Amino acid sequence: MDFKCSDLEQWKEALSSYEASIESLNKPNLVSLDDFYRNELPGVLRQRNPSYITTPELSKLMQWKLTRGKWRPRLLDFVSSLDDAVVRSASEKAFQSLPDISKAISALTVLKGVGPATASAVLAAYAPDTAPFMSDEAMVAAIGNSKDYTLKQYLVLVDKLQAKSKELSAKEDSFTPSDVERALWSSVVGAKSGGLSQEPKEVNSKRKSKRKRA
Repeated sequence: MDFKCSDLEQWKEALSSYEASIESLNKPNLVSLDDFYRNELPGVLRQRNPSYITTPELSKLMQWKLTRGKWRPRLLDFVSSLDDAVVRSASEKAFQSLPDISKAISALTVLKGVGPATASAVLAAYAPDTAPFMSDEAMVAAIGNSKDYTLKQYLVLVDKLQAKSKELSAKEDSFTPSDVERALWSSVVGAKSGGLSQEPKEVNSKRKSKRKRA
């Protein structure tokens, strides 16, 4: 998917293949984790007053992030050991900071193991129409770089995905920044689906012996 593409039908097709792309990775628990992240967690967060995320939910979100993307050591253990009251307080402050994304990300990254990318996943679950997830695939497609996981780089990504969202929503359809990210991710995964490695199974066996963070 060319990020410059303005054909809404192509974007809708890429987005509609998202679930199939998730399944094609054949990674342990990814389908259920993705269902939790996209369909269960957003409603749970929004029905709370004030809204916040708990440590178990953040831990499961981290599992989703690492399983859908690259498995990196240590982050999951860091997040899983966070004090629940601290997580609730930080996330409540972050959600109340929106639509100031910079302030919201900063409120979450005080948590050990939570960088801008993980913080973006938390915000995207709560406000998908404002804050997209900072995936490698979206970073490469929109700004040509997926190595700089900084707040500054995330804000550049947000601007580009929000602009694309407005462009694609100019007609009757609503296409959120998070829809843009998923369409880009799905497009990249779909193109690679013919040659997947056995990494998921190896990661799963390692996960049983030692919980990892990524």
